[in-house]
Amino acid sequence: MKKAEITYLWNSGFAVELEKCVLIFDYYQDAAKAVPGLLKGKNKAYVFASHAHFDHFSPEIAAFASDVTRYFLSEDIQGLKGTKEIPEQKRVYLSTYDAYEDSEVKVTSYSSTDQGTSFLVEVDGWKIFHAGDFNWWHWKEDTAENISLARNGFQKQMKRLDGLEADVAFFPVDLRMQEFASCGAKEFCQRTKVDYLITMHNTTQVPWKVEPDFFALGQEIPVWIPALPGEIKTIQK
Repeated sequence: MKKAEITYLWNSGFAVELEKCVLIFDYYQDAAKAVPGLLKGKNKAYVFASHAHFDHFSPEIAAFASDVTRYFLSEDIQGLKGTKEIPEQKRVYLSTYDAYEDSEVKVTSYSSTDQGTSFLVEVDGWKIFHAGDFNWWHWKEDTAENISLARNGFQKQMKRLDGLEADVAFFPVDLRMQEFASCGAKEFCQRTKVDYLITMHNTTQVPWKVEPDFFALGQEIPVWIPALPGEIKTIQK
């Protein structure tokens, strides 16, 4: 049986501790100071930043370089403050629909409906999807034209993700969108084969509640809705 211990950092930031490695996604803040200890405890460590928005990429990740095996950064991050402090041989910049693979890890990037990329990571017997800012961003106060563009952009990218398989998926459920907060996550779960959903991009500390019709009948999967930095969830498969 394999185990993944997942620590919520903040916003869309998570640390995923596997048997042989640790993954850090979209580090922004780490109020619980979990990351330094996790990085010291593994032979392999990988850091991911899905795009350049300040709440997904922090130049502070350069300070971890001595303990990190490789950084996977969206192409739009290239040249930003902090990147030059990361050793060049440890930096991998990925554009959309790009891929990197070595004997230990495979990373496939997909597009976003905002900026940058999303990631599918295959490592240590796990498949982990992190959406970054890929979502159906339906802001009801927006113009009808922008609402339509957001819907069409989401549907276009979902065609690339149809049937995607993952043990764990991190996906936005942003309560600022009110009754439309879970539209993207709901459709994502219906059209992929994900075993465990973890929600993100909600910093209101008001927990989302899974709606009765969120999952199609017979397609229910476990959901973790973290609220406070430092919360930990253990997943086994």
